[in-house]
Amino acid sequence: MNITISESLMICEAKLCGCNNKKKVVYGFSEPVHGLCIDKNQLISSQIQACRNLIPNITDETELKTVQKELEELNTINEYSFPQK
Repeated sequence: MNITISESLMICEAKLCGCNNKKKVVYGFSEPVHGLCIDKNQLISSQIQACRNLIPNITDETELKTVQKELEELNTINEYSFPQK
């Protein structure tokens, strides 16, 4: 029997944790059956998208700055580690 998966992307969800000014972004992953085949580029891209999805739900300025800083760091990593061809 052959099993096919229609969605090959890893599902990544970003959340904010911590208290007061020491907030940080944490990630939860729900991987498909073939989750072991995900490379670093896909992982970083999933984290970037998860942070972008988090922004519309943020009402606190400190939380927004935390997510924006995380996005800047992820984009820098993505830019230098995986240059566009």
